[in-house]
Amino acid sequence: MATTRSAHTVWDGNLLAGSGVVTFDSSGIGEYPVSWPSRAEAANGKTSPEELIAAAHSSCFSMALSHGLAGAGTPPTRLTTSADVTFQPGTGITGIHLTVAGKVPGIDEEAFVAAAENAKANCPVSQALAGTTITLSAKLA
Repeated sequence: MATTRSAHTVWDGNLLAGSGVVTFDSSGIGEYPVSWPSRAEAANGKTSPEELIAAAHSSCFSMALSHGLAGAGTPPTRLTTSADVTFQPGTGITGIHLTVAGKVPGIDEEAFVAAAENAKANCPVSQALAGTTITLSAKLA
């Protein structure tokens, strides 16, 4: 069964001086302010499209890796994943770096890295972002 998740943004003003609010409609988890300075310079308590992509990618990757490891008979006890999305004003998103540390009983480092590479290639968010360079650092914790 397919699912659809929704969010919306209300933006006031022009790009450089304006600002907006992103609302997570499906989950109801809140409203978060956005602005060009918070995107292109310092966050200053606001979010950005890149931070939202990082959240989506780190959670999707973790789910894919957990599923792959469990399917191989070595379910993880914990995965800690971060995603760093780099944005260059005037160019766009120039790359995403995933970093994962896992506690996985019964697996060696080589098998963990291979499972992580597979999750990176096959998680739906990675596939949606296929036009962006995605790199990975993986290690057992």
